[in-house]
Amino acid sequence: MDHENPKIYMDAVLRPNRSMSPRAFTLVMVIVGLASFLAGMAFISMGAFPVLGFLGLDAFAIWMAFRLSFRQQRAETHIRISAAEVDLRHYEPGQSPRRIRLPTSFVRVALVDSSGRASELQINHGQRTWVIGRFLTASERTSLCQALRTAIRSAKKERYPSDLSF
Repeated sequence: MDHENPKIYMDAVLRPNRSMSPRAFTLVMVIVGLASFLAGMAFISMGAFPVLGFLGLDAFAIWMAFRLSFRQQRAETHIRISAAEVDLRHYEPGQSPRRIRLPTSFVRVALVDSSGRASELQINHGQRTWVIGRFLTASERTSLCQALRTAIRSAKKERYPSDLSF
């Protein structure tokens, strides 16, 4: 086993799916802005000039909601599995990065279905649990769970081979 360049069994980066491209966002905001402006002009022609301000606030609220959504989409989780450790790094905009290193030998992966809620992909070590991939779809979480289990099983086999031939 090479300690300087360990064999990597999984090296994955999880990112939320993008809801729309920047070009589509611009197009949506142009349509919202134009619709708000035209509706506002119609209300002004009827003498209800304050409505234009409220329509502007609506357009601003829509823009702000998209911006917050795009910010959350910059989050990412990096998972790296070797025979020695499971390395989890999570980045979220506006927060300091979090990193956890766990010994591969004692890590468990579970896909937990809670009644009434979406399933959670959990990585367990001792009494601690970390939930990863909250933004993934149910089928993506299932697929990732299987891939994690396979990678951890392979990493454990490298570290503790069962073939004890003399």
